[in-house]
Amino acid sequence: MNRRLFFQLAAGTAAATATIDRVAAAGRSAKDHTPEEVAADEDFWTEVRSAFTIDRNIVNLNNGHVSPAPRVVQEAMRRYLEYSDMGPWHTMINVLERQVETVRRRIAQTAGCDPEEIAITRNASESLENAQYGIDLKRGDEVLTTNQDYPRMLNTFRQRERREGIVLKTISFPVPPPSMDDLYRRFEQAVTPRTRLILVCHITNRTGQIFPVKRICEMAHARNIPVIVDGAHAFNHFPFKISDLDCDYYGVSLHKWTCAPVGTGFLYVRKSRIAGTWSLMASTDKQVDDIRKFEEIGTHPAANHDAISEALIFNENIGIDRKAARLRYLRDRWAHRLARNPKCKTLHSEDPAQSCGIGFLSFPGADAQKIHDALWNKYSILTALVGHEEYTGLRITPHVYSTLADIDYFAGMVEKELKSV
Repeated sequence: MNRRLFFQLAAGTAAATATIDRVAAAGRSAKDHTPEEVAADEDFWTEVRSAFTIDRNIVNLNNGHVSPAPRVVQEAMRRYLEYSDMGPWHTMINVLERQVETVRRRIAQTAGCDPEEIAITRNASESLENAQYGIDLKRGDEVLTTNQDYPRMLNTFRQRERREGIVLKTISFPVPPPSMDDLYRRFEQAVTPRTRLILVCHITNRTGQIFPVKRICEMAHARNIPVIVDGAHAFNHFPFKISDLDCDYYGVSLHKWTCAPVGTGFLYVRKSRIAGTWSLMASTDKQVDDIRKFEEIGTHPAANHDAISEALIFNENIGIDRKAARLRYLRDRWAHRLARNPKCKTLHSEDPAQSCGIGFLSFPGADAQKIHDALWNKYSILTALVGHEEYTGLRITPHVYSTLADIDYFAGMVEKELKSV
């Protein structure tokens, strides 16, 4: 490595390390306070915000699509990329690619499962499609899910319908639902003797509804039905362990709430299910029992997945209980204010067991598209316009770097726009 590159990398690493040290120190100083107390402590979250290099000239409330990575993650990925380019066969393949095993171990530790059940992927879609296409189904076999699951996952099964003659059966549920019991009963009552597979969101990408995953898995397993869980929005969003859910498959995008590099995710497969699940891209017969067969995608950069470790440590320094409390605190700040406006209606649950940082705002009698466009074109506020056959509105997803001023500005501009409706 030449001296110029060495000093450039050293300077960037030093700055990132100093920032992460401040976040860690803030975490230590808050150890005697409840998560709810820390959620309202702006001094704590100022330290967290200092870890990011985002554009403060926009208000980004669409972190549910993809979140920015903190500086320490960016620097790690940049460092790995520059090292890779010094001689990819050796530096990337022989050195950096081997480090994925450390990443696997770190993810498994956070998820509470065996490293040999974790495949490193590029996103939740790739993870889930490994499971959706990897499970043998016959003509007439039913797959059960909801009509509010992620469109790509629904389309995956619709393609299997067209190609293989399976049957995709979807159930509906009100937003917000009356209870977790209601959600459980809807799944239980929809199971038939032909049901061979269940897909359920841990938390939906639309209104942020959390499902009673463990109860659904227990019910399904009593009928010998495997369960795929879409955890794209759940991991490092609120506290849980995958091992506690009793599911068979669990897919995650790490570039959402974990703040890892774009193009990172993982797939959990229960060890007893690995051999019987085909990989999405071809693998050999020697890999039948190996979780790594789900990572077969051809040549790909090592920098992205190696930098995941920094993102995991960043989240550990904040603390998942504090993070979840802060995300609910920010959501409730705008939601409670706008709920007083007769032209607004929130469609997410306020029950902490059923929701966290994802909020949903609808506008009875108003055009959600126009509100969405005005927020961006006039005020540089990013939200996600979400349409569905049963409702339409804005998904609002702040993150740990969001300020109270951001939230209040958003609420104020919504109120301003609604005055003319």
